[in-house]
Amino acid sequence: MAVELPDDEQLFSVDDSLAELASLARTAGAEVVGSMVQRLRHPDPAYYLGKGRTAELVKLQQQLGFTLVIFDDELSPSQQRNLEEALNIDVIDRTALILDIFAQHARTREGRLQVELAQYEYRLPRLTGRGAQLSRLGGGSRGASSGVGGAIGARGPGETKLEVDRRRIRKRISDLRRELEGVRRQRALQRHQRSAQALPVVAIVGYTNAGKSTLFNALTRAGVLVEDKLFATLDPVTRHIVLPTHQEILLTDTVGFIQKLPTTLIAAFRATLEEVIEADILLEVVDSTHENAIEQSQTVSDTLAELQAAHKPRITALNKIDLLPDPSVLDLSLFPNAVPISAITGQGLDALLAKIAEIVSLEMIPIRLHIPFFASEYVELFHRRGRVQEERYDPNGTLIEGSIPQSLRAVFAPFEISHSNRRRQTALAEGRLS
Repeated sequence: MAVELPDDEQLFSVDDSLAELASLARTAGAEVVGSMVQRLRHPDPAYYLGKGRTAELVKLQQQLGFTLVIFDDELSPSQQRNLEEALNIDVIDRTALILDIFAQHARTREGRLQVELAQYEYRLPRLTGRGAQLSRLGGGSRGASSGVGGAIGARGPGETKLEVDRRRIRKRISDLRRELEGVRRQRALQRHQRSAQALPVVAIVGYTNAGKSTLFNALTRAGVLVEDKLFATLDPVTRHIVLPTHQEILLTDTVGFIQKLPTTLIAAFRATLEEVIEADILLEVVDSTHENAIEQSQTVSDTLAELQAAHKPRITALNKIDLLPDPSVLDLSLFPNAVPISAITGQGLDALLAKIAEIVSLEMIPIRLHIPFFASEYVELFHRRGRVQEERYDPNGTLIEGSIPQSLRAVFAPFEISHSNRRRQTALAEGRLS
């Protein structure tokens, strides 16, 4: 169900947006029986739809007997309440639907906490006048098959007593925020430990169902769950890989983006999304077969801008080229550092890894070193963390020229060849300093 506004500046047409909404509904477990669009200057403040179209919807429900109506935009609490009273069935919006899918797919404690927080923050302003209906919070993470709850839009935080009130929900929100702050600190500590290793971090981003997890598995053999569903995976996973240049990096798979991503979800998933914010390089996966590939990529860019991460170096993996009749027709100029690939067949993955290595090297600083033979472990470190352009030997040690991450500059400073530390280099070579 959608309202089409005049001069709508949305990236997606109303038909494409409704098609995506139907895919979301099927992912949540619903059977889609139809859709409806109304052109209006602005949504009706009482019913979102016009009164005539609302009456038509009531008649359709009586004829067809459907039990749920999903709107493509976020409804106000009063609009949702008025529609439910008119239809006498459940009415939810895109935000509630996405939250429901997240509730189904959250597998870790962190994921469940984040979904629960987002759901409570979404539902809190909808308490007034809803009474018992707001207590229909099924506890199962897999919907009706779990035997607990199961109504779409009603999964998540767990079964709640009918007399739940604002004070108790606010307290639970406060508790959840406190728990998630602990998760955030733990993630920050993990990132600090990773940064101490001076390994560049490449975060995989992209529109949901573009093939991010499939690509992650292909590059790391991590065994991350892959399903042909929207938001099949929620929790970030990080793995260590070695590029063809022998440069080591950390690759992180993150949650997919989608148009009209609820702000409550972005806020609740701050701990997870900080993996994107703190990454050195972004690897965007684009479904090259999708008719809205450009619009989906723009949605990713808009979300990255909202996260203040749009400035980061980006590589684009144009995925699923095995499904294209002629991959050569792809316009690579439309995307930054584009590489056509198939995560399923492996086509183009070598070129993608080479492009990652190239961008990683651009983010490094040039350096010239003379490392004495007694400090040979630093030569090994340079090979693992940096990129060697030239290496030769003299009677006192190894001369290396190449590039390293900025964070390793201090580690190699005693061996750096410069006028200011030439005396120190001589002393190190003679073994008078350690």
